[in-house]
Amino acid sequence: MADNPSVLLVEDDTALASMVQELLEGEGYAVLAVHDGQRALHEGLSGSFDILLLDRGLPAIDGLDVLGRLRAKGVTTPVLILSALSNPADRVEGLDRGAEDYLGKPFDVDELLARMRSLLRRHTAISDAVRIPGGLLERANRTVTLDAGSVVALSERECELLAHLARSPRQIFTRESLVHTVFTDADDDGVVDTYVHYLRKKLGRSSVLTVRGLGYRLGPLR
Repeated sequence: MADNPSVLLVEDDTALASMVQELLEGEGYAVLAVHDGQRALHEGLSGSFDILLLDRGLPAIDGLDVLGRLRAKGVTTPVLILSALSNPADRVEGLDRGAEDYLGKPFDVDELLARMRSLLRRHTAISDAVRIPGGLLERANRTVTLDAGSVVALSERECELLAHLARSPRQIFTRESLVHTVFTDADDDGVVDTYVHYLRKKLGRSSVLTVRGLGYRLGPLR
């Protein structure tokens, strides 16, 4: 995981969104806030985030529809629904549609932060070893074990870039989204091309595929 866990915050109440964004950034999260379902779907499909905080009642596309479409496209980002619809039937519906957790509004700030920490711990434990086409990425020791038997050592940045691509292997990631989630201290998106080059040298040119005009996605290892 990157030093600053990344959050996609989807909330149509702009005052509440600003408050939550300020709170989370004060806790060390990198937050992208959007205010309608269409933008949420776009960002969820084109970016890579550690947590998605999702309101249900959104303009353009309902929050549960956004969630369903993301899951249908293979996006596994853990989702915490924040909603005024918080009776048991509403919570069950949200969890059945693919959310990992559900918190009713108004919510206690400390409880929100605790639930987010819990999601991060669970998701990190699951994703420490990631199966990728042609090998296994082990984040704890920053290595890729190829199916052919050889082991390739990665730098921290190379490992994080590969892990973000592998988290949603069918997604196309723009350079801008990768800067936002992996290279948060970079001055421009040229650093993405540099580390794609490094990964290709170590794992083969097909390990990271270029989608012309859009960005990059995971490919098979050599």
